[in-house]
Amino acid sequence: MALEQLTEAEVRDWSRDRKDRWWRERVYQGDAPQLTLRAALTGFLLGGLLSATNLYVGAMTGWSLGVGLTSVILSFAAFKVFARFGGSDMHVLENNAAQSVATAAGYMTGPLISGIAAYMWIENKPLPMVPMMAFNVVLSLLGVLVAFPMKRLFINDEQQPFPQGRACGVVLDTLYTSDASVGLFKARALGWAAAVAGSLAFLSGENYMKLIQGRWLHLDKVWKLPRELDQWYYDLIGQDTSRIPRIAGIDIRQLGLRPTLDLALFGTGGLMGMSVATSMLIGMLVNFAVLAPWMITIGEIAPKSGSLADGTAVFGRVHIVNTWSLWWGIAIMVTASMVALFARPQVFVDAFRMLTRRRPAETAPREDVLRDIELPLWVSWVGIPIVGGIGVWMSWQWFGVHPLFGALAIPLVIALTLIAARSTAMTSITPTGALSKIPQFGFGAMDPTHPATNLMTGVMCVEVASNASNLLMDIKPGYMLGAKPRQQAIGHAIGIVAGAIASTPLFYILFLSDWKPGAGMKLQDVMAPEGGQFSFPSAVQWKGVSELVSSVFAPGSTSHLLTHSILVSMIVAAVVGLVFEILRVRTRNRFPLSPLAIGLGVLVPPDSVLAMFAGACFFSVAQAIARRKPGSFAHTLWIGTHEPLCAGLVAGAALVGIGDTLIRVFLLK
Repeated sequence: MALEQLTEAEVRDWSRDRKDRWWRERVYQGDAPQLTLRAALTGFLLGGLLSATNLYVGAMTGWSLGVGLTSVILSFAAFKVFARFGGSDMHVLENNAAQSVATAAGYMTGPLISGIAAYMWIENKPLPMVPMMAFNVVLSLLGVLVAFPMKRLFINDEQQPFPQGRACGVVLDTLYTSDASVGLFKARALGWAAAVAGSLAFLSGENYMKLIQGRWLHLDKVWKLPRELDQWYYDLIGQDTSRIPRIAGIDIRQLGLRPTLDLALFGTGGLMGMSVATSMLIGMLVNFAVLAPWMITIGEIAPKSGSLADGTAVFGRVHIVNTWSLWWGIAIMVTASMVALFARPQVFVDAFRMLTRRRPAETAPREDVLRDIELPLWVSWVGIPIVGGIGVWMSWQWFGVHPLFGALAIPLVIALTLIAARSTAMTSITPTGALSKIPQFGFGAMDPTHPATNLMTGVMCVEVASNASNLLMDIKPGYMLGAKPRQQAIGHAIGIVAGAIASTPLFYILFLSDWKPGAGMKLQDVMAPEGGQFSFPSAVQWKGVSELVSSVFAPGSTSHLLTHSILVSMIVAAVVGLVFEILRVRTRNRFPLSPLAIGLGVLVPPDSVLAMFAGACFFSVAQAIARRKPGSFAHTLWIGTHEPLCAGLVAGAALVGIGDTLIRVFLLK
């Protein structure tokens, strides 16, 4: 059935009281089952899995994947399994409740792969698990408390689209009002894609093969499917180094220019699309195929070890990025982010309109018709200062952030959330990267000698704004289907617990198990080793901005960090970012290149960029062919089931990849 919605004229002319009455009478499903025990448990378990996959993929690519549609399909499939074992059919609102819990959990990983990781790198020591988990939970709960008052503005009153949230609502309605085979087909497609990606990841998993072939079968030589596709070539040529491709005399492997076999990245590319993937490819090629070899040749990038004279020079991608390339990559991203943020002043005007808008007396609501089903406003008005105060205390006690700076972050949280929510409402894009620069530069200028001030206040502001905006997008399908908002709030709280329980210990197992205190190790090298799977691009960016802030505002610290060539590259990159982003704004995003993605192409390993570009190309070509045959199986598979396929590839490869690491930590040590 068609979902009920107001016309543009009704949205514009009706008071919020009238809209609330219309929704209660026409859409609200009353006492239909929603946050039942089975829905909560399903969401809790799925949320743990989704937070794990987001942690894995985010550490590799810097991207946090949207989990709304994935959780909808997985919840639907799980409920169908329950039904086969004698369970009753699930109500659509139960499915929505399960995805609310799962979605809240999936958004818990952002700080772990960005600001918190950067803080640990600068301090060169891991945070204890309990403080990290507690701080993340507090920030996420603060996001829930901030989100629900804004729901009344963005969703109830303005009826904002929240495109991804609306897509989830439409999918849920389709699954439960049309032939169930539609949903089952999407679920099976996701499962088959996960099986293919997981099988490939298993065969290329070094620790799986060591356990099976070495430990169990006692084989002398362990075989595994090479993760790098060019390994077959290097095995073929043997010791003949003259046949290794080089750029300016540098082995392309030192530059990271190797194709990889990773279907998690392949699926990520399918989700991001050609524009972003192409932009990342351009950034990667400009840096690693042109600028880095040039800078090595003229001596601006010194070898990590050895010397060019005797031919023993060792560079490596991480060394190249940290010593030179990082700065121009950050410059183009920061410039583009600021242009994108301030190019639409209406976003700011609309965001703060609620603070000054006066409703005519004749349209003022006489009573709150949703008071018994909405989360009471007093919960937020009381909870925000209490939970925010706890966050300020934590940042002071655990990270050394002065309470004054922490207290100043709370009103900034509200302001940035209004901006982020407005952007998410219109485009489903939360400008996390852009918004993070505001507190980092602002608080960094006030306290340039203490990196934790700009990092942890930045984490506080951005995590709350991002979490609140994403939760508003998740609330949208519930509003479309007539769910009880109060139960969605409870579901989000359950999801936060699930995400914290799953992601925080996994973070330690995946990235910190090799850390040995007092051994002279650099934590960044342990978490993101040269040639390893994980590069933490977001954390690299946060750390780079923090160091840049110190260089700009701390007296006498610039000379050793920013060389002449770095400064020139930053200026050129900033100009390019400015021009490209203005072109995107003026052409309404029809300009094909994204300067943000170009900068990200510098930070993400080249092999990962190549895999994502390959995925984007594959799915783009498949969709182009399928569009010529509407109604065909190909059209159903590549167009209608595109996102479940990509999500399956990501989930299958990520979960098996996590298992490979767990084997190394628990069974092979």
